[in-house]
Amino acid sequence: MTDLLRLDHVTKLFPVGGFFSRRSMKAVDDVNFALSADKPEIFAIVGESGSGKSTLAKMMLGNEVPSSGQLSFDGTDVAAIRGRAAREAFMAKVQPVFQNPFEAFNPLTKLDEYLFATAHRFLGASNRGAREAAADAALQRVGLSLSEVRGRYSHELSGGQLQRIAVARALIPNPKLIVADEPVSMVDASLRMSIVNLFRELRDELKVSIIYITHDLATAYYISDRVIIMQKGKVIESGDARTVLEHPTQPYSIALKGAVLPPDPAAASAIIRQRQVVAG
Repeated sequence: MTDLLRLDHVTKLFPVGGFFSRRSMKAVDDVNFALSADKPEIFAIVGESGSGKSTLAKMMLGNEVPSSGQLSFDGTDVAAIRGRAAREAFMAKVQPVFQNPFEAFNPLTKLDEYLFATAHRFLGASNRGAREAAADAALQRVGLSLSEVRGRYSHELSGGQLQRIAVARALIPNPKLIVADEPVSMVDASLRMSIVNLFRELRDELKVSIIYITHDLATAYYISDRVIIMQKGKVIESGDARTVLEHPTQPYSIALKGAVLPPDPAAASAIIRQRQVVAG
């Protein structure tokens, strides 16, 4: 079975204490996992702020280099990719979706121009018609159309619409992998399910694998095939998403699960009241 993405003992160190200091912090500590090229999946990386999950995302996107270990995509060591052509080829296959859709787009640039530029850069769409066709096809995939987006700026649309446009932009190069770093944390609760359902559709219909990075166990449980839970740079639990999230074994994982409110309003209210009493 061929690996689409493979991490072997990946560690990332960052210096602390100034330029001349020899001290360092392990943001990512000996992480191992692999995604198959033959079976698209949604792979969740779960952890609180500071757990190392966003640093892991930067390495998977080639924006950070592991301090030790190897991270490979399609059999190629990502840290060894050199030259503009090779870099462009890699970026076409591994696309990001970031946390804040309002920061992903310059408020002074029309949204359709982002889509046209992506089509030109990665597909070689040299004329306006080809760029528009590529943009509209990607927008249709996320429930929008070019006619809805044409000539509009980011402040004219909702956060949910902007995040869909961000996903559409990522789809234009026909990627094999999307790295989505906290993609619903800045979206209204009422719109979160539409975004996570979209990721399931991309997996099932376009056969795109998705790295879903989140602190939200509820959405990870809902859409993920497999999951790892990270704490202080280390993977402390991994496996089938439902098994891990229904029956966590580590104290940190159990605490994360305990922090998720149940869907029943009465039960949720009771837990909130209990936490308020404990807090004070």
